[in-house]
Amino acid sequence: MLASTCQRDGLRMATFSSDLVFDGVKRSPYVESDLPNPLNVYGQSKFASELSVLAACPDALIVRTSAFFGPWDDFNFLTVALRELEAGRTFRAPADSFVSPTYVPDLVSHTLDLLIDGESGIWHLANEGTVSWYDFAKLGAEMAGVDTEFLVASKTSEMTLPAARPLYSVLSSEKAWVMPTLLNALERYASSRSAAGRLLRAA
Repeated sequence: MLASTCQRDGLRMATFSSDLVFDGVKRSPYVESDLPNPLNVYGQSKFASELSVLAACPDALIVRTSAFFGPWDDFNFLTVALRELEAGRTFRAPADSFVSPTYVPDLVSHTLDLLIDGESGIWHLANEGTVSWYDFAKLGAEMAGVDTEFLVASKTSEMTLPAARPLYSVLSSEKAWVMPTLLNALERYASSRSAAGRLLRAA
């Protein structure tokens, strides 16, 4: 409905999709022209929404992204991992499942840039870098000065996840690569997280 309204009224539209439209069989970074083959209902719904939006509004911008994180969201993977480790609790993360994490401020900034530049169609936006979920937690903890003693590497098959997930859903782009590196993003995440903690303590 939103896409139809934007098309009717000549408005720009941006919406978001997911790396989970892919099945992980490729085992090298997915680009925009790779054919989706989702393994779970969430991925199927995202792929269906891509098709529906583009059918209703051909000039819409659809951004596929992955494993997003930011210091102001208490429930993203990295923030939960650091919170558990700081509390001295064991945190398990798959070491055999690979993603390209995305820092939310970068995602927002570059999505707006694409809109302003008049881009449309499907774009992949994620910070440059490939990591397992385990290494993502480990790198984030090291950047934030959090002890990784209780971080445990697991297999995806041991995580009892409610839905099937691809073991490889890293995103790249054949159009242009506009995002900073993952290490750069993690540095800024750690800095913002530290600043947010100081503000909470001062309050």
